[in-house]
Amino acid sequence: MIETILVATDGSEAASAAERCGIALAAKLRARLSGITVVEDRDVNSPAGDDLAVPGFPALELAAFYKSRAEAVSGRFGQRASGDAISATCEIAAGVACDRIVERGQASGLTVAGRDGKSARGALIGSTVDGVVRKSAKPTLVVPAGAPVSGPILLGFDGSPGSRIAANLAVQLANGLGEALHVFVDSKDKGRAVARFDEVRQLVGGLSVPVRENSSTLGRPDVKLVDTAREIRAGIIAIGAFGRNRISEYFLGSNATSVVRSSPVAVLLAR
Repeated sequence: MIETILVATDGSEAASAAERCGIALAAKLRARLSGITVVEDRDVNSPAGDDLAVPGFPALELAAFYKSRAEAVSGRFGQRASGDAISATCEIAAGVACDRIVERGQASGLTVAGRDGKSARGALIGSTVDGVVRKSAKPTLVVPAGAPVSGPILLGFDGSPGSRIAANLAVQLANGLGEALHVFVDSKDKGRAVARFDEVRQLVGGLSVPVRENSSTLGRPDVKLVDTAREIRAGIIAIGAFGRNRISEYFLGSNATSVVRSSPVAVLLAR
């Protein structure tokens, strides 16, 4: 079971969506909740002057500003959690944000982060969450701004080890949240699709909520998965972080990357 949830927040709109999602999950799953916000080194460290005649870098003023801002972000998170009768603190760390979040996330069952960051636009993924999802060895829930906090769980299953882990997490979430589970299988070979459905039925057997099956043999699987999420008004898409043709630890599977970038709902990357 997911017993601990870590929410990464930076005060941005996307981080606010991640806060709401993490708090809602903690309340329904009765999980312990904590947060982390990071004062980035690049924001407060003096850039190289390169012997140019430039004014002195206001390091002390910037450090004081970002410390004050981090304290405000931390306080907001605690207040939002207490509004849902959850006790939670938000740690203030310093360094490279994605590294501090990954380190802190090792002690949590699930890390929740906003997708778009402070500077990303549209379907782009923020640099911090990009680093988190590539470096973390734990499940990560990536939340776009405006994502719903409830709805059916959509499992994208391709038979890979990651998708089997995603199936286990999807079962936990469906049971804990009381939401229906939809299983999406994409295969150009109908016989293989049938075999995958047989496999996933064994993985999700015994669920106390409805299980519905969806499949496609046409079009790109990432696009069809996101389209299905819209059609069923899903709350979470659960997929393996790596596909069947995994190359290295650092790179996400191509379908996973596309789904994270384009999904209007939270995406759970399982590993």
